[in-house]
Amino acid sequence: MSSDSVFIVDDDEAIRDALSWLFQSRGVSVRSFASAEDFLAEWRPGLSGCLLLDIRMSGMSGLDLFDRLREVSASLPVIFLTGHGDVPMAVSALKKGALDFVEKPFNDNELVDRVIEALALSAQRREREADTAGIANRLANLTARERQVMDLVLAGKLNKVIADDLGITMRTVEVHRAHVFEKMAVKTAVELAQLLSSYRAER
Repeated sequence: MSSDSVFIVDDDEAIRDALSWLFQSRGVSVRSFASAEDFLAEWRPGLSGCLLLDIRMSGMSGLDLFDRLREVSASLPVIFLTGHGDVPMAVSALKKGALDFVEKPFNDNELVDRVIEALALSAQRREREADTAGIANRLANLTARERQVMDLVLAGKLNKVIADDLGITMRTVEVHRAHVFEKMAVKTAVELAQLLSSYRAER
């Protein structure tokens, strides 16, 4: 089970209590908030888990909170709780990046299953972000010359051609190439290309 929490934001105390009990009974960590404003006050970059969000609330609505989180590029998966009349709004939120919506009254087991899926998604995102940050750090450790050699290696150029292009000896190219592979933690040019391709795709 993920150690991440489900964050319940609903202005109905009875629903908050019922949902808190439901998730705790399934071993899921829970935090609940009576308003969108309360949640925003505690939100911080990098917060991971799943946001279970009532679409209609007094004060800031669930949709307003969702839009605010999008503005700050929050990656927290969001599942909306909706009444029947709110479905068109929920569908609109899906198009903006919400994970799902669940209509009230909801099936307990289906809701828990969906939230557990969202928690797994959140954990995967966190791992990808950590991997991306790690690659960025490795790239930052390359010298300017090593970056030049790396770019030419990725372009498929042989060591002799790289040496001619940069006006250095083949032996120097080999040393720089070895340093690039060591710093980037790869063994071949193919591995290096795959690593940087996935890195750029995540940015």
